[in-house]
Amino acid sequence: MEWDAIVIGAGLAGLVATAEIADAGKKVLLLDQEPEASFGGQAWWSFGGLFLIDSPEQRRMGIKDSKELAWQDWLGTAGFDRLEDEDVWAKKWARAYVDFAAGEKREWLTKMGVRFFPVVGWAERGGYLAEGHGNSVPRFHIVWGTGPGIVEPFEKRVREHMKSGLVDYRPRHRVNKLLTENGAVVGVDGDILVPSDAARGERSSREIADSFSCRGRSVLVSSGGIGGNHELIRKNWPKRLGDPPTIMLSGVPEHVDGRMLGITEEAGGRIVNKDRMWHYTEGIKNWSPVWKEHGIRILPGPSSLWFDAKGQRFPAPNFPGFDTLGTLEEIRKTGYDYSWFILTQKIIEKEFALSGSEQNPDLTGKNIKKVLSRVLPGAPAPVQAFMDKGEDFIVANNLAELVEGMNNLTGDHLLELKTIERQITARDREIENKFTKDLQITAIRGARNYIGDKLIRVAPPHKILDPKNGPLIAVRLNIVSRKTLGGLQTDLSGRVLNQAGEVVPGLYAAGEASGFGGGGLHGYRAMEGTFLGGCLFSGRIAGRAIAGVSEGTGQVALLNNGHQEESHV
Repeated sequence: MEWDAIVIGAGLAGLVATAEIADAGKKVLLLDQEPEASFGGQAWWSFGGLFLIDSPEQRRMGIKDSKELAWQDWLGTAGFDRLEDEDVWAKKWARAYVDFAAGEKREWLTKMGVRFFPVVGWAERGGYLAEGHGNSVPRFHIVWGTGPGIVEPFEKRVREHMKSGLVDYRPRHRVNKLLTENGAVVGVDGDILVPSDAARGERSSREIADSFSCRGRSVLVSSGGIGGNHELIRKNWPKRLGDPPTIMLSGVPEHVDGRMLGITEEAGGRIVNKDRMWHYTEGIKNWSPVWKEHGIRILPGPSSLWFDAKGQRFPAPNFPGFDTLGTLEEIRKTGYDYSWFILTQKIIEKEFALSGSEQNPDLTGKNIKKVLSRVLPGAPAPVQAFMDKGEDFIVANNLAELVEGMNNLTGDHLLELKTIERQITARDREIENKFTKDLQITAIRGARNYIGDKLIRVAPPHKILDPKNGPLIAVRLNIVSRKTLGGLQTDLSGRVLNQAGEVVPGLYAAGEASGFGGGGLHGYRAMEGTFLGGCLFSGRIAGRAIAGVSEGTGQVALLNNGHQEESHV
């Protein structure tokens, strides 16, 4: 049997594309090497943040946003500097995505039942000039139901098509090769792995039971990036960020290994921007891990003091939540793989959240009563669990005890009490006035001018060493791997290009495998809320393009608020 389309990878991008193709009445073979328990891929584990522009939620919070401001921020963040080659399609995808985020994205999702938490988050605040990196305004919209909430409507659509016979979903099918004839991709070969009862995210067996071979008019690669493959991360680690870390946590399951990228490259596809990647600096070891080296990212407010491994505050604007890769570069300059937050009980109660659907059971479970309990005294329950059980947290009644505990935790004994005490005391003196030269305190006060931050995200400025604000808390922060920003270069229909910039007939890519579109629509940095959104957008574009090609309609134009560009090279 020849399928209209073969989709490799049942993550969010693959589900979106499959739903779009099947909606057009086309038959889709959906393959994934993992068991059915992992349906939805990485997106299921996510916090569910989506980048939207000038949304009703923003307007209700008093945020004035526009497509022009968002595009200014995107360009300052992306830093596209390979426009004659690797960034030529990436920038076009970025422009189209910003149009989408300012246009039909929200309506498209709400029609499928997606709802949003009313308070808009402010991620990647930047801290530079107006044309520099970061979001000028809050744009991080949390899906009600977090990651599972964004996966659900697409899973529902795909399963309905499975019942009607338009979609044949085959878990435990690992693709080893893309079949080509006369330069065109015409199918796949692979292994059928033995059934596995591994839970979502857990390592599954790679034992082979049989082989398979299937042919399709189009093949879509939506297999994710390399975040679970530390060897490949280190191989592609950019020199601009220093040496790769020796010790690194994983923010994604082990099966996110980049395997299909190499297979697609062998079939003629071109991978660009391999040195662009997105790893977090605020990782803590999961006290109840699901996968190997399972790391959880702290989503910090701006008040914690950030110290390097030797006890020196990082320079501005490397404050919590301002510039992820800028801070990563500063950490790598120290020669150590970790850094420290020092904060108070008041700060952790107001400002600490943890990334991931499983770390936010109130939002994931859509439990309004539990969400409202976040305003009660004490750290949120998942954060408190890490304070009680996680190895990276130290709680003490005074600074001497805290520093002793920090040194004992690492065994490096790099921290001197006098050095840390001097810096915190100097910072505390700056609290006396409502004006200050300490840019972090200025940033805290600026953040509280936004009602969302003042209500639930940023603690009032206070002295760290004042006992009434204690106890004191230190958190060892590890580097945690996450996203691949580069990927297979695609045109504006999601068609994969070869080294000569020509379309590889029959071959498409979407999601992280395509750098979320065009081989890297984020450029060097991300603005957050754009990974899930990039999967949605690129999956939708590729799926609709495949459906159009299957119908013999030829070229597919993007229609995003009137923004049109030809899809041919």
